[in-house]
Amino acid sequence: MAESRPFAMLDNLFSSADQIWLSLAADDWLEAFAAHPKIGSTKPAPVQQARSASWSTGEQAGMDATVEGVRDDLAGANRLYEAKFGFIFIVCATGKTAGEMLAICRARLGSSAETELQIAAGEQRQITEIRLGKLLER
Repeated sequence: MAESRPFAMLDNLFSSADQIWLSLAADDWLEAFAAHPKIGSTKPAPVQQARSASWSTGEQAGMDATVEGVRDDLAGANRLYEAKFGFIFIVCATGKTAGEMLAICRARLGSSAETELQIAAGEQRQITEIRLGKLLER
């Protein structure tokens, strides 16, 4: 992204981010996924920076009013997902309730590994777009 600067318009920033993200190898996507906390987790990911951790907390606001059973079910679905695919469940959590995220996770457990990597990359792309917008709000 830094090499793509300057951007003539904000739309150029977002389209460059998309193009770069889609051109990356699977290992690069997996590295980005590892920088996320698990959905429903109260702890940041080990490599997550403070600002990103704060954004993750806000994006997962749908977890705040969650009853313990749903939180436990989501933790269990997260474990199954990670065991099956080898990376954490990535979903653009903004505006979603814990129940919705649980249903999404359970549905995606039926995906093939190849399909799921593509879906997760699409979710990460949405998260990146939201965070670029937040970064520009300063």
